[in-house]
Amino acid sequence: MLEVNGVDGFYGNSQALFGVSLQVAKGEAVGLLGRNGMGKTTTVRAIMNLLTVNSGSLAFHGRTIRGLPTFRIAQLGIGLVPEGRQIFPNLTVLENLTATARAPSKTSGLKPWTLDHIFQVFPILGHRRRHMGNQLSGGEQQMLAIGRALLTNPDLLILDEATEGLAPLVRTEIWKCLGQLKDHGHSILIIDKNIQALTDVADRHYILEKGRVVWTGSSNELVADSLLRLQHLGV
Repeated sequence: MLEVNGVDGFYGNSQALFGVSLQVAKGEAVGLLGRNGMGKTTTVRAIMNLLTVNSGSLAFHGRTIRGLPTFRIAQLGIGLVPEGRQIFPNLTVLENLTATARAPSKTSGLKPWTLDHIFQVFPILGHRRRHMGNQLSGGEQQMLAIGRALLTNPDLLILDEATEGLAPLVRTEIWKCLGQLKDHGHSILIIDKNIQALTDVADRHYILEKGRVVWTGSSNELVADSLLRLQHLGV
């Protein structure tokens, strides 16, 4: 589904990614791991054409997306839950959810997402549908960001720092949602520091260090290798 091959990424004249390659297959959940500043968000920005990619290839459903405008990449079926949530503070919950909503592609094979479905997954959003974005707690804003992305009916959902800085109960609710998405066949690329929760959901993982992929393997392999986790993740 998503194919990233040999990507070099730059912020101005400063190189941030060095030959990064990763894949996400249909129905697969993949973790993207690494310490802070190692290139995880930069990789997401490269996928969405939010920074300069000087070499390598990016393809989605076999179609090249390198150089496409970000809105076209989203229209092709990539839904992003960005770091920092980036909801619209002066729009209501309902307006945030519907502003970018779109119908599912004819080939996705997934059950379409609707407002009612979002409110079933995150009931608090239904209760707060008339509240402005800046009136929500951090956890509610993250649920809103996930709901907004799901209402684009994406073929691939990317979550950058899925549960960072959230209260334990909120984190549990979001991981439950991600597990349900995986069980229903959604393709997901997840960045998060909660290794235990991530390995419960994801099939495979990539570890980045200084803009390079230094390891890839299954959840079982990651859990079993404590030296690897200590060396590259500090856990």
